[in-house]
Amino acid sequence: MNSIFIIAHAPLASALRACALHVFPDVHSQIVAFDVQPNMPAAETQASVAIMLDQLAKATGNASTLMLTDIFGATPCNVAMKLMDGANCKLIAGVNLPMLMRAMTYRHETLDMLVSRASAGGIQGVMPVAVTAPQNQSLKSYDKNKHDHQQ
Repeated sequence: MNSIFIIAHAPLASALRACALHVFPDVHSQIVAFDVQPNMPAAETQASVAIMLDQLAKATGNASTLMLTDIFGATPCNVAMKLMDGANCKLIAGVNLPMLMRAMTYRHETLDMLVSRASAGGIQGVMPVAVTAPQNQSLKSYDKNKHDHQQ
């Protein structure tokens, strides 16, 4: 089974992990989060993440790892890209909660399929939602009082 490693600007990684554990409480050892702190040097971040990635590999029996970062080109993503070399990892930038939920749901599939499903979940989870306020709704023919709709 694949493990998931979230690297993001503080406190996003921990918050996403907490959300995932709310829905999937039995997988706390398969999902790890690292919050990149402001003013933390990139080298220090990379060293800390490397240690956590090694610990995750040992805990999961060297399972494949899906790494999720928040912004492409930012420190979390750059650190993850450097640590992927030679590791059994894939990386997706632009993590959101729908992406993470999809990844958690399908973490038993191959790493390539997991990347595909997680990416699709992230994209499909972003959509415009139009909600019309009750006072802006047109009056119905059966509304004899002609009052604005109030709640």
